[in-house]
Amino acid sequence: MKFLSLEELYIKFAPVAGTGFGLLRPQGMEREIGHFNVCNVADLMAGYHTKPPMSFDRRAFFKISLVRGRSRVEYADQVLDVKESALWFATSRVPYRWLPHDPTQTGYFCIFTDEFLLPAKGGMVVEELPIFQPGGCPVWEVTTTEYVAIEAIFEKMTQEITSTYAYKYDLLRAYLLELIYVGQKLQPAPAQAPAPAASARVTSLFIDLLERQFPLAAPQQTLRLRTAADYADQLAVHVNHLNRVLKETTGRTTTALISGRVAQEAKLLLKHTSWTVSEIADSLGFADVAHFCNFFKRQTGLVPGAFRE
Repeated sequence: MKFLSLEELYIKFAPVAGTGFGLLRPQGMEREIGHFNVCNVADLMAGYHTKPPMSFDRRAFFKISLVRGRSRVEYADQVLDVKESALWFATSRVPYRWLPHDPTQTGYFCIFTDEFLLPAKGGMVVEELPIFQPGGCPVWEVTTTEYVAIEAIFEKMTQEITSTYAYKYDLLRAYLLELIYVGQKLQPAPAQAPAPAASARVTSLFIDLLERQFPLAAPQQTLRLRTAADYADQLAVHVNHLNRVLKETTGRTTTALISGRVAQEAKLLLKHTSWTVSEIADSLGFADVAHFCNFFKRQTGLVPGAFRE
């Protein structure tokens, strides 16, 4: 699962020709520490129906969104349907996407890097703030009154980012912190998906990550994810939670599922390629040939050489 960089974001949401609607990089930001920008959601909806849906990926920045309109937020293993208005917080560690159900969306969002808030937080990183802790789904349905109050903060950000005030980024940091603290006071939305659906989604994401590592096309290609902890980190869940979910939905542990898929690939490589056993062991992430041979025999009952013959 890749990161969407800031450069890719600005390219993807460049102003639509003839409308001026889009996401512009703020002037003078290169002189600042970190990055910050704010945008009107309606400005990005122009031509939305002609663009592919947002990809379910992690981003190389943080994002706070205030949206009004029917939409769906998919965040890690959680799925929430927004019926009217919602405020939600996305961290760079967790994959997510926003799927509007119709083009009549309004609201605001801001993006920022951890470095941008450093001067205002005494060196504390953004991910230490409660709102950005993993394991939850920070999406809150908001009332009309709450929406208007939060909208006012975004409007102040929108006005300030184009000003010539010498300390405008310090003021923007203050507005951003206010927005974060307002979010931390809200209660979780009751529309959270039921546990079975959440478990099924984690399982689906795990299987997708597992399968995307294969097939191995050359001996120089190696597995990027090898252990249960590697997969849990990519999915932004605790390894014990991942193991429990997979056990409930598949009847097998995380390690057993990984081992089974690695053994399957090993059999294909032994049968259909001329790679040496050592090359196969290296490509599959084993420390040495002996470790691979012991693993393969436990999985198949044969050593690699015997299986190949």
